[in-house]
Amino acid sequence: MSLRGIGFGYRERAVYACDPEKSRGRFFPESESPTRTPFQRDRDRIIHSTAFRRLKHKTQVFIAHEGDHYRTRLTHTIEVAQIARALARALRLDEDLAEAIALVHDFGHTPFGHTGEDALNEKMKDFGGFDHNAQSLRIVTRLERRYADFDGLNLTWETLEGLVKHNGPLTGAKANGESVPQPILDYSAQHDLELSSFASLEAQCAAIADDIAYNAHDIDDGLRSGLLTLDILDEVSLTQQLLDQVRGRYPSLDAVRTGHELVRRQITMMVEDVIGQSQGNIAARDPGSVEDVRGAPSTLVAFSPAMREAEKTLKRFLYKNLYFHENVVSVRNSADQIVRDLFDAYMNDPSALPEEWHAGLETCALPVQARRIADFLAGMTDNYAIREHRRLFDHTPELA
Repeated sequence: MSLRGIGFGYRERAVYACDPEKSRGRFFPESESPTRTPFQRDRDRIIHSTAFRRLKHKTQVFIAHEGDHYRTRLTHTIEVAQIARALARALRLDEDLAEAIALVHDFGHTPFGHTGEDALNEKMKDFGGFDHNAQSLRIVTRLERRYADFDGLNLTWETLEGLVKHNGPLTGAKANGESVPQPILDYSAQHDLELSSFASLEAQCAAIADDIAYNAHDIDDGLRSGLLTLDILDEVSLTQQLLDQVRGRYPSLDAVRTGHELVRRQITMMVEDVIGQSQGNIAARDPGSVEDVRGAPSTLVAFSPAMREAEKTLKRFLYKNLYFHENVVSVRNSADQIVRDLFDAYMNDPSALPEEWHAGLETCALPVQARRIADFLAGMTDNYAIREHRRLFDHTPELA
């Protein structure tokens, strides 16, 4: 990692950064703010949205009522934004754009985390399926209703591009081969997000910041829950290396602080690795503009090969020992049942939805009914989903 090339927030943006003065604009044209850049306005609109507030009561790994100190989808999002901004600053990118993309990237998540998404996707299999990334796009382009002149948040093209493509191209030779959710195709048909190209470096920072954040904070939450222990973490080379450093310097440190030292060192190690590798990737590619970044053959913001393998090993460990732990799976099974029951109840009787959601729905075709129900369900917090289930059913599974 070259410190000479590091940005500390007071250097000009690099030539390959997104320039807010050259933004491609918004779907609905608006006059510019005299005090904020377009990307700063995007960030502010995201923070003030209803969808952002709902994240505080949506599951990350542990259901919210299991403890006050576990990450929620909101606290995870804030941690991702902090790391994304740090990466963007170091690489002399637009920090506000990276932050905006990080803050909006999980808007489409259902209650109960990926369990809820899987259940809703299964229920929607005959109606186009459900994908949280596509749902995020629906929220910021249609479902948020705050402004007099348009539905959604009317974010800039660059933020929408980053939201949709932060994990890479969706179509063409560079795509991963997975089918593209129809809502993304439909929106891009009227506001071309160039689905076959890579997104900006700011979006790439947000994507890898997501990996860094949840790898670290899931260990922190796992230790807090007792499902993980420091001894078990000695089985993973990356965490063992960091634990050895902590124990060598603080031989009498208690287990709780040792865990915190592990987590913060892991974040630092991964962030510095990404900065160093990305500097090298950018230098080798030598992009002269953000368009050169979009046209590159691969992602430029990345882990080093060694860290990439270590991170994959850590993920496999977390899947085995945390995400699929019998205690977590038991709660997930109950959450899965709640989402499935609610979907079936609303499909059987749309009048069970709030009036503003079921008005006129009885005369709509089944795919339209199903999508509106999916929109309503996806917007629920964990707590609201549980309350709705108790209202509609005689028995609600215990999430404990």
